[in-house]
Amino acid sequence: MALTSAEFNLANHGIRTGTDWAVVLCMFLEMGKVDLKGKRSIELGAGTGLVGIVAALLGASVTITDREPALEFLASNVHENVPPSQQGAVRVSELTWGENLHLYPTDSFDLILGADIVYLEETFPALLQTLKHLSSENTVVLLSCQIRYERDEHFLVDLRRRFSVQEGHYDSQRDIYRAVKNTTNTEL
Repeated sequence: MALTSAEFNLANHGIRTGTDWAVVLCMFLEMGKVDLKGKRSIELGAGTGLVGIVAALLGASVTITDREPALEFLASNVHENVPPSQQGAVRVSELTWGENLHLYPTDSFDLILGADIVYLEETFPALLQTLKHLSSENTVVLLSCQIRYERDEHFLVDLRRRFSVQEGHYDSQRDIYRAVKNTTNTEL
């Protein structure tokens, strides 16, 4: 699926990129629902990196991740859209869900961000494993997506087995899921 280019004014900066669910999560972050100042954050399945870029512009220290083929594109977007004075707050890194998780120590992140990453059923077990690994009891997970299919509902059921999940609505078609790791039942 090809992305169309668009320009957005987020966190008082013009950002050129495009993807709907990333914009939804960025707008949610910009509304101040989550304090990002000084927070250690990671964006999973970043695609364009928009969410991580906006989180950095709003004060977070961000690791923006995706699979290896996307890294050059991500680095270019970071370079083009993050002011030089804030470049040090952003790191682009390879992460394939469920693989080499030892490179990302547990308890390293205050916030896990994901925009439209709940869509391929075959990735759900690895995504859940990655979320569990990256989360401490204080880590907040924010996912923006629309639950469209039964398989997506199954993902939410599995997520709720491991995390306490609250659903919020950005608008009638756009959902934000906030999850915090359960301390009583964390089996995978």
